[in-house]
Amino acid sequence: MQNNTSTVCAVVTLSVMLLACSHASKPEKTASPNVDWPSYGLNLKAQRYSALSQINQKNVHQLALAWKVETGIKATFQATPIVVNGVMYVSLPYNHVLALDAATGQQLWKYTHDRKPNWPMCCGPANRGVAVAEGKVFIGTVDARLIALDARTGAKQWDIDVAANQVSTEHQDALSGDDPNKTRKVTGGTGVGIAMAPVVYNHKVMIGITGVGYGLHIDNPRSDAPLGAVIGVTGRYGRPGFLAAYDVNDGHQVWQFDTIPKQGWEGQFVTKTADGNQFHRDTAAERTALKDYPDAAKFGGGSAWSTPAIDTATNTLYFGTGNPSPQMNDISRPGDNLYTVSLVALDTETGQYKWHYQQVPHDLWGYDLASPPVLFDYQYYDKTIPAVGQASKTGWFYIHDRNTGQFLAKSAPFVPQHNLFAKPSQEGTVIYPGILGGANWSPVSLDEKHQKVYVAAMHSPIKYTVHETTVNPGEKPIRYAASEPTDDPRWGVLSAINLTDGNILWQRKTNQPLVGGVLSTEGGLLFCGEGAGAFAAYNSKNGDVLWQYHSQYGVNAPPITYMAKQTQYIAVVSGGNSLFGFNQGDAILVFKLLQ
Repeated sequence: MQNNTSTVCAVVTLSVMLLACSHASKPEKTASPNVDWPSYGLNLKAQRYSALSQINQKNVHQLALAWKVETGIKATFQATPIVVNGVMYVSLPYNHVLALDAATGQQLWKYTHDRKPNWPMCCGPANRGVAVAEGKVFIGTVDARLIALDARTGAKQWDIDVAANQVSTEHQDALSGDDPNKTRKVTGGTGVGIAMAPVVYNHKVMIGITGVGYGLHIDNPRSDAPLGAVIGVTGRYGRPGFLAAYDVNDGHQVWQFDTIPKQGWEGQFVTKTADGNQFHRDTAAERTALKDYPDAAKFGGGSAWSTPAIDTATNTLYFGTGNPSPQMNDISRPGDNLYTVSLVALDTETGQYKWHYQQVPHDLWGYDLASPPVLFDYQYYDKTIPAVGQASKTGWFYIHDRNTGQFLAKSAPFVPQHNLFAKPSQEGTVIYPGILGGANWSPVSLDEKHQKVYVAAMHSPIKYTVHETTVNPGEKPIRYAASEPTDDPRWGVLSAINLTDGNILWQRKTNQPLVGGVLSTEGGLLFCGEGAGAFAAYNSKNGDVLWQYHSQYGVNAPPITYMAKQTQYIAVVSGGNSLFGFNQGDAILVFKLLQ
């Protein structure tokens, strides 16, 4: 495995068929004056590979800033811009939306979101994008609403609550008096919201809720460091997560799939998964505990973090689920905790369950399936199998038969692994990858033709500690579990993986952990940004840096490419990420070749 060092992130390759609004269509080259980026993953398969090649390895050194828009809202910025019919739609932090001329950056309209007062945000103000279809722009909000705007004017068409019942909140009062996290600032915690970009298919908007994993998010005292402790306190908090479909015309709910089943949440008490992972569980004690927690599923967790991929041939939707509740603290949740930390397949028309694969049963480490799944035809021995892949926090790229869910293969580890699946302890157990990943929410890029996938990931050792404290004399001690970054070095890793055999083709190590996502193109290029503000183009064959631009803010969002008036553009938002200590800002950056 080659492992070279670069100060800039590298990007990923994607395999794409261009999409018209919400329906897949044949990719175009440069004959048309406009080529859109019409959905979060470019197409419904979410491959993020563009067939455009006007910008390529030979001329990428001539790439220059075409236009820049400063939005005026300096906060964590994660959005994928959407481009339809020469108009760029960008969701800003706190769910404001801009419509811009994709060739010039001229503002066409702006929607200003009016948030519910005093609504607690789970994970900051960031939003990962909008969906555009049937003359409307759809956005999910930090205050758990789904809103439709007129694509021409930005006028609100409808506005619905998707999670009307708010959840109870964990408090630092439960922490022991000598725990330094007791007095630190809480960045996030229990609060239902929506982070993912919606996806539209067959006149339905599909979106899921987040913030039901129930953990206190504590600021790190070091401004340049990732999020501090994440703490799970034993208790009866909140609700299950869900993914749901809503009618594009009026927003009424068509179906809802709860990520925690009302019956059978405990599963089979498995100690080994089909991919060979062994879990050291006291299943006898868990079975005994079932009688004490008969309603555990009511507080189950299972956020839906990432935009689903859709197989239009079978009307099947694929998405990943988050950790169970309470986070990292398993006393009150015996069993496998289905369907948390799972890849789930549903019928797009009814929401009916088809299959699931649980990567980590009875999760103790926060191993959400955060990176979006991707669909592709997999060359498996002498067969071509319709497959679904997912880059995990644990450091492997998983491949499944997308019709049955059968586990087919996983890659070699794309990040260092140590003590994986060891239990948290009172003295503290250091594990990597941990709660941050591996592959966090960053989408991969997949080159179906050459059977390669490109993954942006991170190495960040985490210490998992179990505590007990007595709040009131004579009462039973309260147990809580914490995950905290260690003082060990952290870095990013960009990997090119051969899907055929799972081996690493090449890797690039970066100074900052990689979070945000990647783009690859037919021009043999990968594009990706870093937290220190570097945005780079790489040779997709070997990862060599071919071009760089330096922003004053972190570049921690997925790049896109599109064509407007016969000119190819590369676009990315630059606003950093507070959870990783990356400089926050408000820039939309768009590049083209010098004339």
